[in-house]
Amino acid sequence: MKKTHIIGIIVIALAIAAILSTMVDAGTYVNFGVAKEHPGTNFHVVGVLNKEKELIYEPEVDPNLFSFYLVDKEGKECKVNFNGAKPQDFERSEQVVIIGKMNGEEFSASKILMKCPSKYNNGKPGEMQEFTAAGESI
Repeated sequence: MKKTHIIGIIVIALAIAAILSTMVDAGTYVNFGVAKEHPGTNFHVVGVLNKEKELIYEPEVDPNLFSFYLVDKEGKECKVNFNGAKPQDFERSEQVVIIGKMNGEEFSASKILMKCPSKYNNGKPGEMQEFTAAGESI
């Protein structure tokens, strides 16, 4: 092969790699404190549902608004607003990952990932389920 062909192949490979790397949803996992310092930036926040506080979902009023309180890994609690329907069995989730950004004192989530308890009692961990703002399970 000619030297120009090899250089052309390398340039094409680098261009494809750059395009693929920008398409991957490689968000950063942070706590609510970091997310609050960078409003408008998308982050992943891992936490557990505060089951002491009310889950707010009124489909008769607004079927695309679900609010709840999440406690992050640092112990900080924040109200989360999700523009979608309440995921099935949300109350049973062991761990929740929300993807979105801070909006003032509240977190606006565009996606919710839930780790639910296993259906079986054989010690295997539960599976993660993803819900988008459109309310569909992926």
